[in-house]
Amino acid sequence: MELIKEWDGIFEENLESLSEEIKSIIPLESAIILTGAVGAGKTTFTKSFIDSDEGDEVCSPTYSVINENGNCAHADFYRLKDSEEVIHLELGLYLDDKDYFLIEWGAPFLKEISRNLDEQWEIFELKFEINSQLSNSDNTSSRKIQLFKHF
Repeated sequence: MELIKEWDGIFEENLESLSEEIKSIIPLESAIILTGAVGAGKTTFTKSFIDSDEGDEVCSPTYSVINENGNCAHADFYRLKDSEEVIHLELGLYLDDKDYFLIEWGAPFLKEISRNLDEQWEIFELKFEINSQLSNSDNTSSRKIQLFKHF
């Protein structure tokens, strides 16, 4: 795993520009594993990242596991118990016409995700950390976000 870029002091109002910057760094057909504590901002970031031409609201796919929105698929593997469940999802069926695949709680299943993506897909990881000492006027804590590339 290689650190590509790090951002510190990121607030919710910075997510749109952060999303655009990340899209300029990573290629199309990229899977992004989102890691961080509950409440660190993974789903909020995803809402900012996803382009939904239809204007659909982006919701966390906690119960459906995978949602499709515009040029992205968004998965939440929080409730998955073992790697067999990833295999049964048939990830390729969701990714035929997608540019990005964002996966919350995917780190424990990295090997299975990699095996189930076509070879042209690249895998990145976005780590979210809460900066309790850096807050804005609303007393909202900022985030430190790191982008890694998996090989």
